[in-house]
Amino acid sequence: MSEDYKKNADSNAFLNKTQYPSRGVMYDRNGNLLVYNQPAYDVTMVMKEVHNLDTLDLCKTLNITPDYFKKRIREIKDRRSNPGYSPYTHQVFMTQLSAEECGVFQEKLFKFPGFYIQRRTIRQYNYNAAAHVLGDIAEVSKGDIEADDYYVRGDFIGKQGVERSYEKQLRGEKGVEILLRDARGRIQGRYMDGKYDKTPVPGKNLKLGIDIELQMLGERLLEGKIGSIVAIEPSTGEILCMVSAPTFDPRLMVGRQRGKNHLELARDSWKPLLNRSIMGQFPPGSTFKTTQALTFLQEGIITPQTAYSCYHGFVYAGLRVGCHSHGSPLPLVPAIATSCNGYFCWGLFHMIGAKKYGSVQTAMNTWRDYMVSMGFGYPLGVDLPGEKRGMIPNAAYYDKNYRGSWNGLTIISISIGQGEVTATPLQIANLGATIANRGYYITPHVVKEVEDEPLDTLYTTKRYTKVSREHYQTVVEGMRSAVLGGTCRNANIPGIEVCGKTGTAQNRGKDHSAFMGFAPMNDPKIAVVVYVENGGWGATYGVPIGALIMEKYLKGELSPESEAKAAEIQNRRIDYGIHER
Repeated sequence: MSEDYKKNADSNAFLNKTQYPSRGVMYDRNGNLLVYNQPAYDVTMVMKEVHNLDTLDLCKTLNITPDYFKKRIREIKDRRSNPGYSPYTHQVFMTQLSAEECGVFQEKLFKFPGFYIQRRTIRQYNYNAAAHVLGDIAEVSKGDIEADDYYVRGDFIGKQGVERSYEKQLRGEKGVEILLRDARGRIQGRYMDGKYDKTPVPGKNLKLGIDIELQMLGERLLEGKIGSIVAIEPSTGEILCMVSAPTFDPRLMVGRQRGKNHLELARDSWKPLLNRSIMGQFPPGSTFKTTQALTFLQEGIITPQTAYSCYHGFVYAGLRVGCHSHGSPLPLVPAIATSCNGYFCWGLFHMIGAKKYGSVQTAMNTWRDYMVSMGFGYPLGVDLPGEKRGMIPNAAYYDKNYRGSWNGLTIISISIGQGEVTATPLQIANLGATIANRGYYITPHVVKEVEDEPLDTLYTTKRYTKVSREHYQTVVEGMRSAVLGGTCRNANIPGIEVCGKTGTAQNRGKDHSAFMGFAPMNDPKIAVVVYVENGGWGATYGVPIGALIMEKYLKGELSPESEAKAAEIQNRRIDYGIHER
């Protein structure tokens, strides 16, 4: 850089005009374009150049009020909210004009000295789907500017979803055009013919693991319902679909109406902005029994042949946990297939009371360690903002709540995924992927590839649980039996060996309907969880929706019979006692 420029860079002799890069675009796993850029225009101003301004004409041309004009000028000059303010540099006055609005303003620009047009881009979406996953962009806040000096007032930043998590890759690098001004501030041209200009570097493109057709099917199936569907490719941890219902059109978050639309969505009693797949913390219900079977096997509390009686549930010392009708006593595989509450209650009761641990506290923390190794109790680390941890209690928790006086009976409900235990749908889907892999998972992630950049090792590393592969094989047999003749019979797909586990999670109102499964059994390509709030039995919504998701992904399309079933489920509505959207 020349000494002349260095000496005068902060004066009014030079005008540094930012050149904005194009933001990286997003594709689904099959190459379908999801998010792209469309031209938009900002109005910028240099305060020192504004003179003899016809304010009313400017306001009329830009379709704004004089009050709005005054407000914007105050905001621009306020160094607390706009710390980078200088009367000699471009300040953003108005953002995201359309091409038509820009054309009207361009014709009269000569009448408004000190005002300029800055070409930018705004996001556009090819599909009305995956809003929670893709996220959105909005103008930077004061906090954003303070956290990263890349940004100045008027810049845009990812606010949610992939747009937020991969902001630094997507945003690119700004360029600059250095213009020379005379003593009266008039532009004389580019400084040294652009020798010191900097060309913007475009943002990096992303390929997501999402299958957009699978995503759209999931969103169809959850219309009129509150819940979540998450599907994972077990061998890679790539998220194939992540549905949170209700959802919204991502195009509502584009342009100058974003603020108004966002406020309306935030006030909606159905909470469409909440990504229930990673933020919802629910009792996992009977899907959780698989974790109990694995723990009891590994700890030697049971063998696959161990049989427990079930007298319509678990009954001991005046405590009763109910169950539905099935054969009794049962060994492990049919206990999984029939989702026997009594079996898993007995297992936990014997583990917490086992002498080998020395105390209920040690037994409890041993149990807790198994759950954590399976991906519960802490955020998994998905590449989306806002993931919640769920709840896995430990001995200290119960010591505090029961003043040190508790035993296996006190906490018996956690063995069937009730009580204090909560999990996100993502964590339950990850459990399905872990069972499919017979003992390990790769941290679930939305982004499959970043242009010219390797994925974080977190998303390529196998994470093994504390349970041996042989015990996973036993649980797989139980889940296969559940589909062949147990609680998941409606998950059968001709020609595909499906493994599944229902869940009916108790709730203050109507129970939640859940399903966790994977397929094919010996070459798993997809693991899925379905969670429908107040949907009743797992077989009511969870099982048929899970089967449709697996069929669509594995076969590429639904059979006519399955398509009819999908339409019937889509048209069902659940009465949640809140106003219609």
